[in-house]
Amino acid sequence: MKTQVIMKRELFGGNISQQSKTEFFSATELVNAGNKWRLANNLKTFNLAQYLNSVGATEFTNELELKYGKSITRGRGRNSNTWVHPLLFIDIALAINPKLKIEVYEWLFDNLIKFRNDSGDSYKAMSAAIYTRHVNKRTFPDYIAKVAFHIKKELGVKDWQTATEEQLKKRDVIHNSIRLLCNVLNDTNQAVRLGVKENLDYDL
Repeated sequence: MKTQVIMKRELFGGNISQQSKTEFFSATELVNAGNKWRLANNLKTFNLAQYLNSVGATEFTNELELKYGKSITRGRGRNSNTWVHPLLFIDIALAINPKLKIEVYEWLFDNLIKFRNDSGDSYKAMSAAIYTRHVNKRTFPDYIAKVAFHIKKELGVKDWQTATEEQLKKRDVIHNSIRLLCNVLNDTNQAVRLGVKENLDYDL
């Protein structure tokens, strides 16, 4: 899925944004959350600018850019974010708290972004299948919005940006199930109902 979506990930007791398309993280939010943690643990605050200007960080970002291209995107304006490559994000997180090494690696390389993108792609395929069967094309936008809301409600999701891996994967399974049912059923309502019902208790 090509559309850029901002996902929310929890670390240091705060929500850190990640771009689904570039996979870059908000270093600004990371440092804000990390500094709250550091102050609570009687540590000095972490300065992102000083870190990025250090010899070690400069050498690291140069190597990242040689291999992956841009590693830092600095926003403009007072409340803008500085976005960083996932590997640079790890380095910053570990500089804030070196004890986090295992947690950060596990947290970074989970499948949240993969499932978000997969379920976004399957949503398009499901929508196309429903559109083919939908009798009144004028009412399709409202209908597909109701279908999306129904799936969201049944999975107990308030906001897809903060959904769990399991919820996103189940959404992907439901989308694909509805798409397949639309190929054999003329009644889209029945296809949606069966597609959701059959997969709510699906064991991942």
